[in-house]
Amino acid sequence: MNPAPEQSAGPREFASFMQAYQDMVFSTAVRMLGNDHQAEDIAQEVFVKAYEQFENLCRSESAGGWLKTVTTNLCLNHLSRYRKRWRLFSELAGKEDDDEFDIETVIGAVGSDTVFEELNANEQHEMLEAALMKLPDHQRVPLVLYHFEGISYEAIASQLDISLSKLKTDLLRGRAALAKAMQQHAVQLV
Repeated sequence: MNPAPEQSAGPREFASFMQAYQDMVFSTAVRMLGNDHQAEDIAQEVFVKAYEQFENLCRSESAGGWLKTVTTNLCLNHLSRYRKRWRLFSELAGKEDDDEFDIETVIGAVGSDTVFEELNANEQHEMLEAALMKLPDHQRVPLVLYHFEGISYEAIASQLDISLSKLKTDLLRGRAALAKAMQQHAVQLV
């Protein structure tokens, strides 16, 4: 009796694979893009690429990392199509009088940390995500890449094709804007 031939991964296996990773892919894309509809399009594109590579991915222990990398790269490609628009906005925003921009005042204005601490983890996460989505691309994308994806300043600056000092300015202002948005949400809770 001959042994049964090794079966290749089929549609059911791919559906299970997709279900296991869809939340991670979508949340990565929505954080970077700030738009659910665009994130859905990117997620669909990620899983089309995953389907094309499924024979290798279904056996790989690093499938999640591969999916995250593909998601990040597709989001960056998507954003690069609109880079001129957000770069212009970012450069205009960068011409503010630096004396008016006081990071300590903005971060201190988040107010009582106890309001934030009294929220459960899910509410804290929702508050952070909502505040993150209010940021313009030139602030949100570097924040997500640095704080959520763990990418170095140098790599982010290279990927976004901006100077290191521009990246640091965008991160600084993005953190301040994020703190301000979270403060506004905290005030609404009180």
